[in-house]
Amino acid sequence: MGGSVHCEPEVEESESLRSDANIAGPMTDPVPGPRTESMGADVSRETPPPMDDTPIGRAAQLAVEALGRAGEGLPRPEQTRVIVVANQKGGVGKTTTTVNLAASLALHGARVLVIDLDPQGNASTALGIDHHAEVPSIYDVLVESKPLSDVVQPVPDVEGLFCAPATIDLAGAEIELVSLVARESRLQRAIQAYEQPLDYILIDCPPSLGLLTVNALVAGQEVLIPIQCEYYALEGLGQLLRNVDLVRGHLNPALHVSTILLTMYDGRTRLASQVAEEVRTHFGDEVLRTSIPRSVRISEAPSYGQTVLTYDPGSSGALSYFEAAREIALRGVGVRYDASQAHIGAQQTDPNMVEGVQ
Repeated sequence: MGGSVHCEPEVEESESLRSDANIAGPMTDPVPGPRTESMGADVSRETPPPMDDTPIGRAAQLAVEALGRAGEGLPRPEQTRVIVVANQKGGVGKTTTTVNLAASLALHGARVLVIDLDPQGNASTALGIDHHAEVPSIYDVLVESKPLSDVVQPVPDVEGLFCAPATIDLAGAEIELVSLVARESRLQRAIQAYEQPLDYILIDCPPSLGLLTVNALVAGQEVLIPIQCEYYALEGLGQLLRNVDLVRGHLNPALHVSTILLTMYDGRTRLASQVAEEVRTHFGDEVLRTSIPRSVRISEAPSYGQTVLTYDPGSSGALSYFEAAREIALRGVGVRYDASQAHIGAQQTDPNMVEGVQ
């Protein structure tokens, strides 16, 4: 990836720096669009070029740095890590977290499969995957026993990223699964029979604790819980944790909660800091040091069929997801995460660190 980032001559001030008071200076957005192979290959981290003082220059610099670092790669797990992204509370960023972490890991060189288990199909939409009613989908895998390889599609613009889409048929799958043999483990069997090499499988669960979520918990080894930094953030988590315990005790002894990710963090509010502190008190080291800020760019990206990593790689949301993915990858191989090496602009909420800028 080499060359330059094209920017429009007149653009609005980037929300990524308006929303994060800890990052110095205004910034504007590069033109939204897919990542191209011409971006960022000649960037030297040892002798970085000086940051342009113009807003456009700052945006370009951060975008090139993000994409340049993405190409560096991360340690890959010895075996496929199956991570279930779950929280029965809606609107906490499950789908957003699933697709952006998946894209971040793929941009770092991993082979990643996203399984969309939400009948709304938002993860499929965000990844630019066709999922109209006639498309082979995860419904066919669960109910019709179709091989997973028959429904997996490559994600445009992100090499190494794949998706098993959800269609509207999945809305009735829980009723149809009730009468089927091995109803709780049908996804697990499909994953075990999948022969293509993968480093990560991320499963996007619906906001419920029904049979679709149970299938995900039986198939996975790790649970990642996104928690919104707002009032009632911990409400309902007890039931999810009890279900994890039940599945671990009866169906999947390897299952455990490995990661808590704070989402929609607004460092300007006292409430966000209080919620982050409460979550860290409850979950300790399971909470990532990186948090995901409130970001207009993160919200806009799905309407273009993209993740924020390709839509606006220099935004605070993209940089934070890059860092969260790096933490997750390093944890998986037992390497300590060094926050001093984080992207400038990635959101950090560790109370022992200077927030925002490392």
